[in-house]
Amino acid sequence: MGIEHIENILALDRCEVVAFSDPAPASRENAAAVLSADARGYADHRTMLEDPDLDVVVLVSPNFTHIDVLRDILTSRPDLHLLLEKPLCTTVADCEEVIRLAQGRSGLVWMGLEYRYMAPVARLLDEVRSGVAGSPLMVTIREHRFPFLKKVGDWNRFSRNTGGTLVEKCCHFFDLMSLIIQDEPVRVFASGAHDVNHLDERYNGEQPDILDNAFVIVDYANGQRAMLDLCMFADATRNQEEISVVGELGKVEALIPQDVVRVGRRGTDWIGEVVDQPVVLDPTAYVGLHHGSSFIEHQKFARCIREGTKPEVSLAEGLMSVAVGAAAHRSIDEGRPVMVAEMFSA
Repeated sequence: MGIEHIENILALDRCEVVAFSDPAPASRENAAAVLSADARGYADHRTMLEDPDLDVVVLVSPNFTHIDVLRDILTSRPDLHLLLEKPLCTTVADCEEVIRLAQGRSGLVWMGLEYRYMAPVARLLDEVRSGVAGSPLMVTIREHRFPFLKKVGDWNRFSRNTGGTLVEKCCHFFDLMSLIIQDEPVRVFASGAHDVNHLDERYNGEQPDILDNAFVIVDYANGQRAMLDLCMFADATRNQEEISVVGELGKVEALIPQDVVRVGRRGTDWIGEVVDQPVVLDPTAYVGLHHGSSFIEHQKFARCIREGTKPEVSLAEGLMSVAVGAAAHRSIDEGRPVMVAEMFSA
């Protein structure tokens, strides 16, 4: 993902990468290979933060390192703008600390939840906001995909490093649920397991413990509800993500990577009559990973900095997406519904 962000920045107008940091030599070599010789490489991020040419930092380190790196960024350089990859941190307590540290800084902080900017998702959001389906009463997100990829040092094989699958992978989806419903999640009930993936792997004699499937139901304060259907051994499928929003007037769906949106209106359209509406990606945009959404995120972040406007995605939203994921893990562990308020400090 570090390379992905570098390539997105290089595709932007009036942007350049002047420095990069990674403690892994191979990762620094990979970064240097796609950058100009003028870009300076550092083994320690604290040394990089002393570089006077920095205006913006993009944090793409492993999840469990976020809290320590963020402490250094937010306290040493209050003028630096920051784009932070998901999840904000691996625990709710660490997320709350980051929000406290970010208060009063002149530098902007943008929470990286780029699924909002996938073209079919953005189109779905527009349709829902237009009122075509009425009030969004039920939101369903299905992700059926491949197992977790290999990462440097295999850090993503253990929940203590990732925050757990429902934080690591699914914070995107909990963010989308709240964005669609426009209310606070209040209760989470989940069932999940580790059934198929990575069972034959061992790291220093330890077996990975990351969940590979789950159902998660999220209740909202105004009575609306959302559900996540996650399976990470379902790569034999047509669409990786399917998002459905149903209201009293109709239904809106987005299918990825088929890249279509469907809009059905009650009283006008009937089962089998709703047609696919292809969503065309911007041909001038850099696509890369995540169907071009990361590039759009960077475009919006750069415009936000230049115009002095507020970030579209806040640390508070990053915190809530982690809190719902952490509540889902607690629900699975304890076999009960969990109130989201339980996850926060008093």
